[in-house]
Amino acid sequence: MARHVRKGDQVVVTQGSDKGKTGEVLKVIPKEDRVLVRGIALRTKHMKPTQRNPQGGIYTKETPIHLSNVSPVVDGKPSRVRFEIRDDGSKVRVAARGGKVLGEVRGAKAKG
Repeated sequence: MARHVRKGDQVVVTQGSDKGKTGEVLKVIPKEDRVLVRGIALRTKHMKPTQRNPQGGIYTKETPIHLSNVSPVVDGKPSRVRFEIRDDGSKVRVAARGGKVLGEVRGAKAKG
């Protein structure tokens, strides 16, 4: 199934404790319908010293948030996404706000 966000997209959080913050999508987790966004949903983890990490300490890391809680940013504002099939058979993501092409989902189909 096609997703409205992809790795590398700039997104804004639309719901939750980080509402209104923007960041870059680092990873999409399709099986869970979640995304990892840089600087969003930060959690602290206390690590005790181990052989791999002899110093231990307190670390912050991003945690995944649900796909429905983010929207791609177009011209500084959140936008919904629609999918269009072009004349050459390619499928593209298009921003509902302004009609800007966000990226290609599938290349042109071979004629045969």
